[in-house]
Amino acid sequence: MSRKLALFAAAAFGLGLVTAPLLVAADKPADAVAQAQPDADGFVSLFNGKDLTGWRGMEGYWSVKDGAICGFQTKEKSKQTFLIWEGGNVTDFELRLKFKFAPVDGKVGGNSGIQFRSKVTDEKNFVVGGYQADFDSGNQYTGIIYDEKGIAGGRGIMSKRGEKTTYGADFTDPKKQKPTTEKLEKDDKQLKESIKVGDWNDAVLTVKGNHVVFKINGNTTTEVIDDSPKALKEGVLAFQLHAGHTMDIQFKDVRLKKL
Repeated sequence: MSRKLALFAAAAFGLGLVTAPLLVAADKPADAVAQAQPDADGFVSLFNGKDLTGWRGMEGYWSVKDGAICGFQTKEKSKQTFLIWEGGNVTDFELRLKFKFAPVDGKVGGNSGIQFRSKVTDEKNFVVGGYQADFDSGNQYTGIIYDEKGIAGGRGIMSKRGEKTTYGADFTDPKKQKPTTEKLEKDDKQLKESIKVGDWNDAVLTVKGNHVVFKINGNTTTEVIDDSPKALKEGVLAFQLHAGHTMDIQFKDVRLKKL
């Protein structure tokens, strides 16, 4: 936390103006992070491997350990909270990163995901809703696309692992309508077997226009074509800590390319 932010926070608490946990903040301004120069392939690193520069989240839940972003919590003190990238809204992009659920007391647990084109619904508690590229420690949901908090029209699981799902321009009511689906090259079982438990997985999320492609370890796990009126065009990028779990979710090598 910067000295200026710390002084402001202390004063605000003294006046009774702040009731939320302090931000996980960094000394480097968010606009400087957003203006970082891309590499030869057009990717910008969103994480420096040392601290949470350019990110904000709930204090005590997010940290950096061994060159990775770590979201840690116990079930008793768990929160539905997110680590939000401060580099501005994302629209069309390719995101590459590695993720894993690390063991806690010898057990691997938890649920997380990558929020994209999403909306901050609760600034105090860093809660985000919208499109989510989902993953969990047991790989029941890893590789799907989910509508967190119903921001994209209350569609829940938008596209299952092993499927390409299309929402037409006339899709307005998920309780009465169903999207069209088609099978991908690898089915749910094959894809699940390719995802590592308790170890690093490579994820690539490509979003361009109405088309979302989610890949893990080189395999396309799901695709979405979203032409519905509730389609999300832009919004924040964030990582999730899901309430109700003792968990340690880790991210590293986080790189973004605008398309």
